[in-house]
Amino acid sequence: MLSTLKSLSSQRWPWLLLAFSALALELCALFFQHVMELEPCVMCVYERITMLGIILAGFIGASAPQNVFVRISAFILWAISAVWGLLLALEHTDYQMNPSPFATCDFFPNFPTWAPLHEWLPWLFNPTGDCADIVWQFLGYSMPQWLIVSFTIYTVLFVVVAVTALLPKKA
Repeated sequence: MLSTLKSLSSQRWPWLLLAFSALALELCALFFQHVMELEPCVMCVYERITMLGIILAGFIGASAPQNVFVRISAFILWAISAVWGLLLALEHTDYQMNPSPFATCDFFPNFPTWAPLHEWLPWLFNPTGDCADIVWQFLGYSMPQWLIVSFTIYTVLFVVVAVTALLPKKA
């Protein structure tokens, strides 16, 4: 079993599965925004960016899975995106579960001046909602709570795949 897990990162299909699973979640977010007309907040936009990081990591890894430098780059981006997304989803859930006038999210995204994504692609990155509002639930859980589940899965998968990829080959 360990040899199977070890070989995953050097194959193309697991990287594509990673990319397309995150792409499916990203498309769901766009469906909620543009079809169901649910307004994304700043935290939603930040979480969206981390999901795009996972998509990009998957496509980078799939581009040349046999190349160790490509795999390492994809692993780094996957780890950063999954962990950062998990931390953002936890913070977002805290805004919803413990609303306070003293702990609120920004109204405008805090992008670098050289990359104002909310101005370049407003249909994707312009927040118009309030982070504390629970506008959608499924099975009693809000969207950021489901993102905690998603990013936890991505983080655990990263740890399992990365650790097994680092294991020495059996003689």
